[in-house]
Amino acid sequence: MTRDLDSLRELDYRHLWHPYTDIATHEKAPFHCVVRGEGSYLYEADGTALLDGIASWWCIALGHGYAPVIDAIREQAGQLQHCILGSLAHPPAIELAQRLAALAPGDLNRVYFAADGSSAVEAAMKMAVQHWQFRGEPQRTRFISLEQAYHGDTLGAISAGYIDWFQKPFADLVKPAIAAPTPHTPSGDEETCLRAAHAAFKKLQAIVDEHADELAAVIVEPLVQGSAGIWIYPEEYLQSLRNLCDDYGILLIADEIATGLGRTGAMFACDRAGIVPDIMCLGKALTAGYLPLSATIATDAVYEAFRSTDGVPRVFWDGHTFCGNPITCAAGLATLDAYEKLDIPRSCAPREAMLAERFAAIAQLPGVAYHKTLGMIGMCALDEASGGAARAKRAALIARELGLFTRPLGTTLYLWPPLTVTEEELGLMLDRLEAAIVKSMQ
Repeated sequence: MTRDLDSLRELDYRHLWHPYTDIATHEKAPFHCVVRGEGSYLYEADGTALLDGIASWWCIALGHGYAPVIDAIREQAGQLQHCILGSLAHPPAIELAQRLAALAPGDLNRVYFAADGSSAVEAAMKMAVQHWQFRGEPQRTRFISLEQAYHGDTLGAISAGYIDWFQKPFADLVKPAIAAPTPHTPSGDEETCLRAAHAAFKKLQAIVDEHADELAAVIVEPLVQGSAGIWIYPEEYLQSLRNLCDDYGILLIADEIATGLGRTGAMFACDRAGIVPDIMCLGKALTAGYLPLSATIATDAVYEAFRSTDGVPRVFWDGHTFCGNPITCAAGLATLDAYEKLDIPRSCAPREAMLAERFAAIAQLPGVAYHKTLGMIGMCALDEASGGAARAKRAALIARELGLFTRPLGTTLYLWPPLTVTEEELGLMLDRLEAAIVKSMQ
């Protein structure tokens, strides 16, 4: 540390703009400054150890400080720091594209790199629209997404998914997607959840039938609507959706930025549902969360629409300065190596079972409305009668005092730990979350 904590606090308040943060509340709250991470822990400047219960915004898949990924970053930084992918190529981008194509389901073989999740979604949407232009159907410019969907904060991504408290100030700037009812239902009963998902699908079917000729794609967060409040829904909905898109000749975009790479108990949520989308977006865990890199992976059929057959160029009009940066691609390759070595996601099974068992017990606490788990995700929602969102905020603050970092989503409290979390660490996370919920009622 080159500055003491008081100096850092003063500089933070004077210069640093925090995302999703009320300024006045931030300046009145205790100041937390993280200086290092190790495994499932974050360490503050004063030495306080915090269990990272949400993998630092759902991306630190291999825990903090995973040496092989860090070594790959260092090695690549000494060889080639950056190289434009327009008209040029470099080995890390080529090799990572090949690895992702081999890993992705079906014929998702064409990999386009960007930096963050929003950029990957923007690329997917542009890809879909241009695909139809080149297929001779330029009127196909509309999208369908699920209500309370979240696909990022850039304007195109906002248009594809809208959550009021995130995106209300920008609503007039975008052409919104057509919102279909969510297939999620709070009930934990499997039969009830399936009935609700089926009812939602029937309404989606009617929307597609009405707008079929103008639709470019349906875009969904497969199996989990994360920012909506960790809304988990049945695999059968995705299977029906894939069939529906096939029947109407509409593209299906799977936003796996949060759910991909082992989080749901399979390598991809689409794998778990047994479907192949036309375009899939990846990010967050792609570099173990250490560097910004995302990927938009398309089928051969989508890619071939961009191949000129009459001598007139067909260019995909999208590109970012640092797309496919060599250092970030090297981190991605090392991350995929680690997934193979550590046998992720199969090795996560015991901890997935632990999450499921403990959240079922947490659901019995006073004031907890319901719970759900999927893979390495566990959530519970607090009921409105006991304080709802306000109580969830209190519980998260108490959890931090107990040594667990988590951020509520409305009434939802959840754990989204590193995939490498140990059973002991996960047990501590669950103990502290449970204690925080209990204390928030007192």
